[in-house]
Amino acid sequence: MPRYALKVEYHGAPFAGWQRQTDQPSVQGAIEAALDRLEPGRHTIAAAGRTDAGVHGLAQVAHCDMAKDWDPFRLSEALNWHLKPAPVAIIDCAPVPDDWHARFSAIERRYLFRLMVRRAPLTHEAGLMWRVGHSLDGAAMQAGADRLIGRHDFTTFRSSICQADSPVKTLDALRVEQIDRPDGTEFRFHVRARSFLHNQVRSFVGTLERVGAGAWTPEDVTKALVARDRAACGPVCPPEGLYLAGVGYPVDPFTRTGA
Repeated sequence: MPRYALKVEYHGAPFAGWQRQTDQPSVQGAIEAALDRLEPGRHTIAAAGRTDAGVHGLAQVAHCDMAKDWDPFRLSEALNWHLKPAPVAIIDCAPVPDDWHARFSAIERRYLFRLMVRRAPLTHEAGLMWRVGHSLDGAAMQAGADRLIGRHDFTTFRSSICQADSPVKTLDALRVEQIDRPDGTEFRFHVRARSFLHNQVRSFVGTLERVGAGAWTPEDVTKALVARDRAACGPVCPPEGLYLAGVGYPVDPFTRTGA
């Protein structure tokens, strides 16, 4: 059975998350239903990572097995046709070896979190970023973020329902970008690691927001980290500002050769 890698973009607001649900809409369920329209039968796709309700995807990666050989472009076009009107799009498709796996072959995940500082409610970008009404110190947030980079026991920043075998992870990057806009100040948190714990990024951002607001110091972030206690974490920020921004593989399956 030919296997295909799918690069998926989606707006997370209407969904209960990536993972298939029995009684609620999910991104996985929407794609599997579209696959069923192309080749009737039960389809099960696997993704590089599961996103929670309200979390968005810029470049989620999944794979599917098909009964017949499809031209990748035609497969993506057909899936996009049957995905309408759900806010899900296949933005790239590529054939991959039978042993290639969207999750287990991945060596890196990248997340983006968008936070907007302004008093007025969001309109055009409502549901796409977290709005706070008070000023934030970007340099202080970066100083706090620097305390988290490296290999640590991240129990403090791990959901109580996290199913990972170990809380020890290596955080490769956590960069705070400040963008001054006419309508306010946007902060973008760029986070990169091989894998993440449940709610880890949202726990990071919620804690760093407290640093930016002056309620915590960067040293308080270190204290929270070494406490290895969920109760030491800052508030967990809402999901609507979080995006799965990319997935890295030893060889990018979407790179076209000979072009």
